[in-house]
Amino acid sequence: MTTKHESGTGVAEKDKVKVKRPKQYKVILLNDDYTSMDFVIMVLESIFRRSPAEAVQIMLNVHQKGHGVCGTYPKEIAEAKVISVHQKAQESSYPLKAVVEEA
Repeated sequence: MTTKHESGTGVAEKDKVKVKRPKQYKVILLNDDYTSMDFVIMVLESIFRRSPAEAVQIMLNVHQKGHGVCGTYPKEIAEAKVISVHQKAQESSYPLKAVVEEA
């Protein structure tokens, strides 16, 4: 916003705009008795862009604790990643499930 003074010079004023960060959501893989560990690692590396070491650690959490957090994202991205997991699992005939939970 610019205001003019009598001298003809302009003064710029900044309006303070508060930008809220979008709510974040966790994508969680759930354990089952049929999906192979190798498949879970592949999903973590390809869909969630996890390093091999990170993928193994998350897979072990899924296997040992029943669930593992793959990442935290804005809602639309989290939901899209869940859809990708389910599609890839279905294509490979695995019952792997992922859910979204508010972070």
